Amino acid sequence: MGKIAVVPGTFDPITNGHLDIINRGASIFGEVFVVVLNNSSKNPLFSVEERMQLIIDATSHLPNVKVQTFSGLLIDYAESVNASVIIRGLRAVSDFEYEMQITSMNRVLNDQIETFFIMTKNQYSFLSSSIVKEVARYGGKIEELVPSHVEIALKEKYNTY
Repeated sequence: MGKIAVVPGTFDPITNGHLDIINRGASIFGEVFVVVLNNSSKNPLFSVEERMQLIIDATSHLPNVKVQTFSGLLIDYAESVNASVIIRGLRAVSDFEYEMQITSMNRVLNDQIETFFIMTKNQYSFLSSSIVKEVARYGGKIEELVPSHVEIALKEKYNTY
């Protein structure tokens, strides 16, 4: 398929759950933009630049994936890269209501851009960046939750070597 898709998120940091969604999206769509959104309501551990580099390193095996950043409405970004699809990952039923609201608003703003929901693999259904950071903060094991370079970056941030 030659369609362009966007995978948005704060990715603070990228997890294996995020990578599951990105990998599967990249196998379906011709070009995938992973866009690090600047969410003013969140206080990220990693800078936008650090998050982008962690994603670039984690997706270097995917030639059709590009990593960018954007501040503003996701739909404006999607339009700017001529995307016809927004990919959102779902972990559990609890994610659906929030995602449905966002999708409905995006459809009001531009009904030509579809949202595709991809259910994460069961092994990642509990996984979030917040949980990873909480476990990493206290020196817990996260090697099965994030790529090895992200584990190292978290240990450096929290000084938990």
